[in-house]
Order: sequence, then structure tokens, then C-alpha cells
Amino acid sequence: MPQGNASTLLADLGGTNVRFALAGEDTASPLVMDSIRRYRVKDFASLADAARQYFADTGRGATQAVIAAAGRIAGGETVKVTNNPWAIAAHALQAELGMHSVRLVNDFAAQSMSVPLLAADALSPVGGLPAPALGGAQPQTFVVMGPGTGLGVAGLLWRDGQWIVLESEGGHAGFAAHTTEDVEILHRLNARFGRVSNERMICGNGLVNLYLALADIADQPAEEYTPEDITARAEDGSDPLCVRTVETLAGIFGSVAGDLVLCLGGWDGVYLTGGVLPFLLPWLHRGGFRERFEAKGRFRETMERVPTLAIVHPEPGLLGAAAIALRAAGHDLTR
Repeated sequence: MPQGNASTLLADLGGTNVRFALAGEDTASPLVMDSIRRYRVKDFASLADAARQYFADTGRGATQAVIAAAGRIAGGETVKVTNNPWAIAAHALQAELGMHSVRLVNDFAAQSMSVPLLAADALSPVGGLPAPALGGAQPQTFVVMGPGTGLGVAGLLWRDGQWIVLESEGGHAGFAAHTTEDVEILHRLNARFGRVSNERMICGNGLVNLYLALADIADQPAEEYTPEDITARAEDGSDPLCVRTVETLAGIFGSVAGDLVLCLGGWDGVYLTGGVLPFLLPWLHRGGFRERFEAKGRFRETMERVPTLAIVHPEPGLLGAAAIALRAAGHDLTR
């Protein structure tokens, strides 16, 4: 099988899709963009099967892999991907694919490691604050978070000339209600699910959960909408309840993002990412996100100085996985 110039397979694995690509050795742009392919998880019995299909489709091969997976990596060796039927073990996958090494990382570790490589045009400020300068003499702490099939959360730290990722499952932290409407939503979701995490609202299916809760609060009949139905009707303005649903999600997203800054000390900024973000971005710019992000009582003035930036690079997970592969090979990612 032809190897080409790149020998590291990259995978960004979520609950619905897996994206594959190859890593090159250009430290400024290590992701080989024309190597990217996307596959549906439901179409394959395992990650190994999907990878073999990728190699067959592209005529390329790899001797090692970096797999960014949406779940907690246990001992660096295994992961049960959240909202995904595949269970993955690094050494078993290495043997199945005949590779020299397979490294598993959390998907938001990869998202975080993309940040040092992002060009200015890959960021869209939410609010009036510009992107911060990265690196330098002083320590920096950032939050990286965003909705897709679930809600991913990580910390990105600059310490002693090195980038360090703090992996977490912060999306599964309990939802903190801040407004009267929040309390009403929480009551209804608690009746359905018991414990209510942030991920119950800030993700694709969270749109449906919010829509049903808001319909009940308004005493309106609820349609059997999918997330795509809600977003389409919000975009064209044809259903006021769908518009309200997306506005509410944007506000809660801002509130949770602000709470994460307080929890992690992410005073230097928040990077927003995830598969649902491209649709949400216009709604985040309309004000509800920043207002609730900043509404932290005695810390409001501090929060007003924390920038929030949307990552608009098409594949930040794969870019970050490529950065991890480069760093493992001894390349310097500082800038």
C-alpha cells in the first residue's frame, strides 16, 4: 500500500461520525487537508474496520496513529466513546491495523492542541474582545469547550514554555440554574432524566430537550422535531418556539462557559468549538451568550475582560491530533 509522505493516521471520533486524515511534518500546518475523509459510525462494526475502509478509499497507509475520541481515556489504553457503540483498546487496534503504535487521546485534548496552530482567520471573536497573544513569559490558562453529539470541556495551560492540556468530562457536570426560566427547565428535565448535566442541553439532542421543556412551560403542543428540524425552523423564523429554543441554548451555553472560567481559572480566554457550533455562531453573536457569560455577580468586571473566540477551522480535532503527533516526534509547537 503506498505510504506517501505522511505515516501517521489521525482520527477524530465522536458519537456519530469518525473523520480520518494523515499528518505531515510541516509544523505550521501539519494536517494534510486533502487526506480528510468522514465516515458514519453506524456503518462499521469497529474503528479498525472504518480505518481499513479509509486506507482502501485513499490508497494510503500509516505506521502509527493518534486517535482523538469523545470519552475518558483510561490509563492511556482504553476508551468507551460517549454516545458511540465502539469500545477501543490502543494495543488491540495497533495489532489489528499492523501499526508500530496507536495513541488514544480525549477529543478535547486534540481540540485544545489545535489552538497554538490556529491562524487568525480560523478564529471568530464572540463579543468585542480580540484574540489574545499566545505564549510569552507569563503563564496562561484557557478553557476549550463546545457542543457536538455531547459537550466537550478541557483546559489549555501555557507553563514554562510548554502547552499542557487538562482533560476533563466537564460536560457531565451538573447544570446550575441561574434564572427563573432555568429553574423551570431544570424541573422538567429532572422529571425526565433524574440528574441533569450541562450536556443535556448543550449538544445536538439538547436542542430537543430544551424545545420540549419550553413547550411545556408555554403550555404549547410540541411537535416531534429532530435537532435539524429545530435549527431549520429557527433559521427561517417559521416557528417562534424553535427560535426561542436556540436563543435559550445560546444563553445557557454562555452561562456554563462562564462557570468553567471560574472553575479552571481560565482568565486568558475561552475557545468555542464542536460540531454544533457553526449553526450556533450567529446566535452567539446576538448578545445572550456574552451577557450570561459575564453575569457572574462579584466577578462581572473580571469576566468582561475574558475573550471568547469561536474556532472556525473546518477540522480542529484533526489539526490538534496532528499537533500531538508532531510533538511526540520531538517538534516544537511554540510560537
